[in-house]
Amino acid sequence: MPDTLWTEVVALIAAYLIAVITTPAGISGAVLLLPFQISVLATPSPSVTPTNLLYNVVATPGALYRYWRQGQTGGRLALVLIAGTLPGVIAGSFIRVKLIPGPRVFDVLVAGVLIPLGIWLVLSRPARPDVPHRPAWMIPVPLLVILAVVVGCVGGIYGLGGGALLAPVLIGSGRKPSEVAPAALASTFVTSAGGVITFTILSLHQHIPVAPDWPTGIALGLGGLAGGYTGARLQSRMPDVLIRRLVGVLVTAIGAYFLSSGLG
Repeated sequence: MPDTLWTEVVALIAAYLIAVITTPAGISGAVLLLPFQISVLATPSPSVTPTNLLYNVVATPGALYRYWRQGQTGGRLALVLIAGTLPGVIAGSFIRVKLIPGPRVFDVLVAGVLIPLGIWLVLSRPARPDVPHRPAWMIPVPLLVILAVVVGCVGGIYGLGGGALLAPVLIGSGRKPSEVAPAALASTFVTSAGGVITFTILSLHQHIPVAPDWPTGIALGLGGLAGGYTGARLQSRMPDVLIRRLVGVLVTAIGAYFLSSGLG
């Protein structure tokens, strides 16, 4: 019991600190929590993936409520994203359990998600508030749904809701961050809940750890809930470019470590 309690305390503190760092950069703490679970908490594979999704389920309602109070619900864009990411994450859950349950291939997959994300954070610059926002290039809805399915599938394999990957694409197409953020977050919440349910059902017929580690996932989520709120409040006081560069270097370095582990 003491060891278990200590694990949950470490998980909560780590999730809080990670969320404080990553939230101002506009990315989910879940991106870095999965490597933390593998290397520090020793969460078994493939249970680490639904545990990461459980983090999203617990951590995102606070931000969603804040957006709702501000009149930002994501509207039709949120429904379109959910229509793609939800079936995608279910497919990704099956792929994770049936095709890549072992750690070596999964390490390479982790690197494949982290390294491009880290490079994007290092090279891109956030939009300046004093620059007029350019008109959006409206991605056709069928294409957007297909993109959301692919992202949801990757999220189901890795343990992301998908919003962190969709948001850069949507903002890059010209949509306002104020529209994209609540839509992507709503997609992350619904998709992560669907992934947790899918993994839990799959665990009933598997002899390997497939279900989420509930105490760890809840502890991570509570830490992320508080850390995300703190990070959002600190954002205006920190140089956005510096935040993105530091987080990008960190994400890339962790991705390189997992790539060497998977190939070695």
